[in-house]
Amino acid sequence: MHIGFLGLGNMGGPMARNLLKAGHSVSVFDPSNQAVAVLVEAGAQAATSPAAIAQAQVDAIVTMLPAATQVKQVYLGQDGLLAHVRPGVLLIDSSTIDPLSAREVAAQAAAQGNPMLDAPVSGGTGGAAAGTLTFMVGGEVADFDRAGPILAAMGKNIVHCGASGNGQVAKIANNMLLGISMVGVAEAMALGVALGMDAKVLAGIINTSSGRCWSSEINNPFPGVLENAPASRGYSGGFGTDLMLKDLGLATEAARHARQPVLLGAAAQQLYQSFSLQGNGGLDFSAVIKLYRKEA
Repeated sequence: MHIGFLGLGNMGGPMARNLLKAGHSVSVFDPSNQAVAVLVEAGAQAATSPAAIAQAQVDAIVTMLPAATQVKQVYLGQDGLLAHVRPGVLLIDSSTIDPLSAREVAAQAAAQGNPMLDAPVSGGTGGAAAGTLTFMVGGEVADFDRAGPILAAMGKNIVHCGASGNGQVAKIANNMLLGISMVGVAEAMALGVALGMDAKVLAGIINTSSGRCWSSEINNPFPGVLENAPASRGYSGGFGTDLMLKDLGLATEAARHARQPVLLGAAAQQLYQSFSLQGNGGLDFSAVIKLYRKEA
């Protein structure tokens, strides 16, 4: 299959590489010439613009872009994909954006005969490199089935979430909960240690009791508790604070449109906003525990 791929950043680059490993022909575009060159060396074909990708004889196009602004520009712009792509080409957007924008772009694509799926991912850069991402997919069942071989080359868990935009709904709901749970674990760990508890002992109790969750068991925010967690390497790597802040913003904005209260989500957003403004945006989101520790 010939696949166009736009957006070769920390996630998109490894995803495109896995498509090549699966035997697909891949044409790539990114504003970074260096990112394109890396994929060309791996066997991809370089394209000079989104329009060039669209005009190639591709069977499908995958995009992995930073935000809704870029998604709309790439798809809806005067020199974008929809202005040049032939009808019938399957479009898959793996960016994390708000559901309303995803549905708007998909509706315009469908109007000119291009089926489109929103397929945001979970699993981080490690999952992107290993080809073990989770894809949360919104769109028609027939289009989901058609995309199966493409997504399977990049991910391990591929879930149809329902109609257009529901992939984004699943992603922002999950990440809002993740942000909230990390704040809760940070508060609990900081409190226990401040009251004289050993951090590893406390984490062990939490992880075998009713407080057990991913934020405590896999990515505990207290330094030294988990050897391989970002907290034990100065909060480097992992899922950045600014990325969590972005996703919490998407969740609270979507909630505003739906007139749905997200009290804890909004509180978590404000905490991460404050933490980011202190210059911590590049640290793993578990570093939010620094807001609670006197020695930090």
